[in-house]
Amino acid sequence: MGPRLGPVSGESQMPDKDTKTTMGTEDTAEDKAIQDSQDLRPSVFHSIKFFVLCHSLLQLAQLMISGYLKSSISTVEKRFGLSSQTSGLLAAFNEVGNTALIVFVSYFGSRVHRPRLIGYGAILVALAGLLITLPHFISEPYRYDRTSPAGMPQDFEASLCLPTASAMAPAPSNGSSCLSYTETQHLAMVGIMFMAQTLLGVGGVPIQPFGISYIDDFAHNSNSPLYLGILFAVTTMGPGLAYGLGGLMLRLYVDIDRMPEGGISLTSTDPRWVGAWWLGFLISSGIVALAAIPYFFFPREMPKEKHEFHFRQRVLAVVSKGEDSSSEHSPEESPKKQDGLAQIAPDLTVIQFIKVFPRVLLRTLRHPIFLLVALAQVCMSCMVAGIATFLPKFLERQFSITASYANMLIGGLSIPSAIVGIVVGGFLVKRLHLGPMCCSALCLLGALFCLFLSLPLFFMGCPTHRIAGIIHQPGAQPGLELFPGCMEPCSCPSDDFNPVCDPSTRVEYLTPCQAGCTNRLVQEALDTSQVFYTNCSCVEGGGPVSAGSCVSACSHLVLPFMLLISLGAAMASVTHTPSFMLILRGVKKEDKSLAVGIQFMLLRVLAWMPSPVIHGSAIDTTCVHWARSCGRRAVCRYYDHDLLRNRFIGLQFFFKTGSLACFALILAILRQQDKEEETKVATCPGLQQQLLVSGQEKPEESKV
Repeated sequence: MGPRLGPVSGESQMPDKDTKTTMGTEDTAEDKAIQDSQDLRPSVFHSIKFFVLCHSLLQLAQLMISGYLKSSISTVEKRFGLSSQTSGLLAAFNEVGNTALIVFVSYFGSRVHRPRLIGYGAILVALAGLLITLPHFISEPYRYDRTSPAGMPQDFEASLCLPTASAMAPAPSNGSSCLSYTETQHLAMVGIMFMAQTLLGVGGVPIQPFGISYIDDFAHNSNSPLYLGILFAVTTMGPGLAYGLGGLMLRLYVDIDRMPEGGISLTSTDPRWVGAWWLGFLISSGIVALAAIPYFFFPREMPKEKHEFHFRQRVLAVVSKGEDSSSEHSPEESPKKQDGLAQIAPDLTVIQFIKVFPRVLLRTLRHPIFLLVALAQVCMSCMVAGIATFLPKFLERQFSITASYANMLIGGLSIPSAIVGIVVGGFLVKRLHLGPMCCSALCLLGALFCLFLSLPLFFMGCPTHRIAGIIHQPGAQPGLELFPGCMEPCSCPSDDFNPVCDPSTRVEYLTPCQAGCTNRLVQEALDTSQVFYTNCSCVEGGGPVSAGSCVSACSHLVLPFMLLISLGAAMASVTHTPSFMLILRGVKKEDKSLAVGIQFMLLRVLAWMPSPVIHGSAIDTTCVHWARSCGRRAVCRYYDHDLLRNRFIGLQFFFKTGSLACFALILAILRQQDKEEETKVATCPGLQQQLLVSGQEKPEESKV
């Protein structure tokens, strides 16, 4: 490192006018540097281009591991008996550790070895990903049929209609073990996952801000936007890859590493199916760990790109002499005046930084444009956080599709549409040279189209299944009441769940026992086997009934539904760049960097943390049948589809309306400000000459 940095530092201190006289010393220094570099060969780690490549891969892997839990949220609920409210809190818990530490990043940014701290954060993210898989390895194998004895194959005779005496024998042992061990184990598993999510948020704190600042410091000014654009373009593919990885992993059975001897009789279409949710975390953690290795070899400071020293230093020298002759005597005053708090923050102590921060925060929040743009982005982020967390589960329940297929749809349609929307928004702002007024109008149009595209979603869904003894369609007789007393010879376990479907009436029963079935028949096919239950006293004609839930008659609506969701995501993403530009142009120049930090803090506190919990609580209110575990309410088995659709889409509609209202107020305020400026010009003729002089500069400042 030393031989590489030596010539650069010497060159930066050397005046440009005496280059010929120093030619001999430069040649000898270059010869020594070449010899040392041939011995050490670390020159690749002094390249900012290689850092951009490494950081793009790291942020891609980080978003994969943070987004993978959202792709498997319904699977985790079934595996560990969680409600949607609890799973939403789990998904949002990584923001807790992140939000608690992100404020101090701006303070410690220039005082630490940034690449090394990024590497430590990435290692912590990888360890958190491994920790979240620990419940799978320390828990008992998943038993989808809890009534079968441990030594017998699952879906054996325990789910059938058996005599009362034989069925009640194992009940006491099950009840005694519930309070002593099962509940404690459940709390331990959930606690480990919450701890892993917290560490995942803490580990991600230094990755993005330190990486962006490192690139901006050591890249050429003309290349820095290109590098950051490449970084963001690669990073945005992370959530899509996370959903794609979830779609692949959830096709595999959860206990693929410890399959029972007789195999399993489940398929991925069975509502009891639990995919290998943990396998994706292992893959993502391995990728993050590999991506973290190069950061321990990057220097704390690297030389600027080669053409930076010869070109930009001369330009800055000419500009500084032309603009301010006093800069020759005090060259350090200008950057301090330009950067404001962002420049003096490294010179403050922690206590002084904490004292200054609230004043700047209040001054920034009092700005109406900044506040309204931040609120609009909070509403948009609430919508995105709810969709990202629970859209896979919503598609599974509403259209009766598998978790794997739901993730493939989201990763293949919604995420690419959002990326296209962001690119189109940035292209329009750059190509058309949009000013603040036009940026607010573009945001308003994007939010308006997004709102209109969500209206048909209220009417696109499947009716609720007819479940015997739970849901009764108006005007139809419930399934179990067709034959009163048909279950009297049976002793059906209350916590069993092995759904069967009567294809003639499309009535679903929780278990073969509740259908009064006494026999089990397996029909072997080429690659699959179909299970039927016969001699069912609660079914007209005695059956047979097929294992699994009834097939939905409107699953084909999932593709039009996802098309509208994807178009809405594209329209909402169009507002990303222009709204960000409104913040940069709406605050004082010295407060820009801190205003962006405040914006991200508000998004985390007001959107990404509470929104998954709000959506999960709304989903829980639509449940019509809860599974019970040790007397507590566990995972929801059945939802009211119409109520689920109205409340989930209704929450999305509410947040979209809030964003639309904020953008409308922004446009109204900007128009009012323009009218006031025109009135001042008309009433004060002296201002016209000043505007003529500064007329060429004002459009440049107002344009984005």
